Amino acid sequence: MPRAKNILWIMCDQLRHDYLGCTGHPSLKTPNIDAMAKRGVRFSSAYVQSPICGPSRMSFYTGRYMRSHGSHWNGWPLRIGEPTLGDHLKKIGVRNVLVGKTHMAPDLEGLKMLGIAPDSIIGVHVAECGFEPYERDDGLHPTGRPRPRYDAYLREHGFDAQNPWEHWANSGTGPDGDLQNGWLLVHADKAARVPDEHSETPYMTRRAMDFITEAEADARPWCLHLSYIKPHWPYIAPEPYASMYGAADVLPAIRSDQERQHAHPVFAAYMDMRYSKNMARDEARAKVIPAYMGLITQIDDQMGVLMDFLESRGLLDTTMIVFTSDHGDYLGDHWMGEKDLFHDQSAKIPLIVIDPSPEADKTRGTVCDALVEAIDLAPTFVDSFGGTPPSHILEGRSLMPLVRGETPRDWRKVVFSEYDYAMQDVRLKLNQPIERCRLFMVFDGRWKYIHASGFRPMLYDLDGDPQELVDRGEDPSCAEAIARLQAALFDWALHPNGHITTANEKIAAYADNQLQVKGGILIGIWDEAELAAIRQQIAQRAKP
Repeated sequence: MPRAKNILWIMCDQLRHDYLGCTGHPSLKTPNIDAMAKRGVRFSSAYVQSPICGPSRMSFYTGRYMRSHGSHWNGWPLRIGEPTLGDHLKKIGVRNVLVGKTHMAPDLEGLKMLGIAPDSIIGVHVAECGFEPYERDDGLHPTGRPRPRYDAYLREHGFDAQNPWEHWANSGTGPDGDLQNGWLLVHADKAARVPDEHSETPYMTRRAMDFITEAEADARPWCLHLSYIKPHWPYIAPEPYASMYGAADVLPAIRSDQERQHAHPVFAAYMDMRYSKNMARDEARAKVIPAYMGLITQIDDQMGVLMDFLESRGLLDTTMIVFTSDHGDYLGDHWMGEKDLFHDQSAKIPLIVIDPSPEADKTRGTVCDALVEAIDLAPTFVDSFGGTPPSHILEGRSLMPLVRGETPRDWRKVVFSEYDYAMQDVRLKLNQPIERCRLFMVFDGRWKYIHASGFRPMLYDLDGDPQELVDRGEDPSCAEAIARLQAALFDWALHPNGHITTANEKIAAYADNQLQVKGGILIGIWDEAELAAIRQQIAQRAKP
């Protein structure tokens, strides 16, 4: 069966599932991404395994749930020895390359314990989450932090400052020529000082094209993770994108007074966070959302540049293309900012998969509503390269059957997501012990159940309440749905993929082939006659 030689895995940071033309936004211009959806399959029910950057990305990069990989917050290292996509691809001869953001923190203590230098070949592989870092840029560079290569690029093009990233790419200019800091929401309606062609998104596109050009001299297939920094804050866009959208393009906020009046304690605590109170203001939404939309259209324009580049090099027919996001953005919906809870604005993501093989022709331009998880991409990539996804390690499932029009009978009935708020002020507001600052989401396509340790559950019926405005967690008529999803959560929690050092095939063979007896370990056998009978069974099984 023909397979893609390469994979281009494009990820945006904080891009909502519903802020694309092809997902229904009435005024946002994304013609290139829409065209990509027409060439592949758009998954309409894709969910992240945690609605915050670091844990979500670690799930993407390991194919494992947060409870399994253990990286619960931004900056928490992925422990040394945790298998990654890069490890699985390396075994089948595929380069796993990064351009852009990962949010990966190295396990320096683990490296030190094993005597591995962080700058050694093995150390870099581990410290970069299994990626070959062509150019890593995690996107946030306040003064005092290590400087990105992008700073040097800006200086080379005449944009000098102590912090070029902040002063040029993420700040605006006031009427009197004063610097207006793009970190501040009040300045989101200003144009970034840097011209479009020198801003972060086009720069990363060019760096991706640089890698692809250089890789043509290398016979090895590659998986390139092009991970854009935007439309994540600072919410500030260069022209022409800064003035492309205005107040008329800002959709009404999805929220109700009832949400605040009858809020679950955890939800109420998040609505009281500084960023939520500011983003719930109409004035903030009017400034931020047009900038957010402009940043998305800038990404879309770069998709056009990138697709033209691939076509010019004859790579469209040999490259699988995946377009997605690491989570969404509340943008004032549900009286929230950021992305901390599990409403669809946060936990649901856009996902487009373009398989160039003829086997996928029948699904081009279609929408698949199967329940999909972010952890499905790692086994999909291994599968697409002709490898066998290691099911004792990877907790996701390959999407290749769905991409090629086949629906497995045993496809999942629920998706899971997790959140750990121990690092936030919410823990203090709720007076929760660190170990119990845990939230778990179970969604079956209709009912979204949220378990909050120490509190009552939350529940939303997306059939009758698609905007998730009414919490039914205390509704006696919903007891059956709560019990069913609680049972699903309990079953999931008790059965992680924990056999990461021993393949299922080896486990099965041990009992199936009586390997204990064959190895001379004769436990509990009564006499020679019973032993002879067991050995006879072993001999019969060994016959072809």
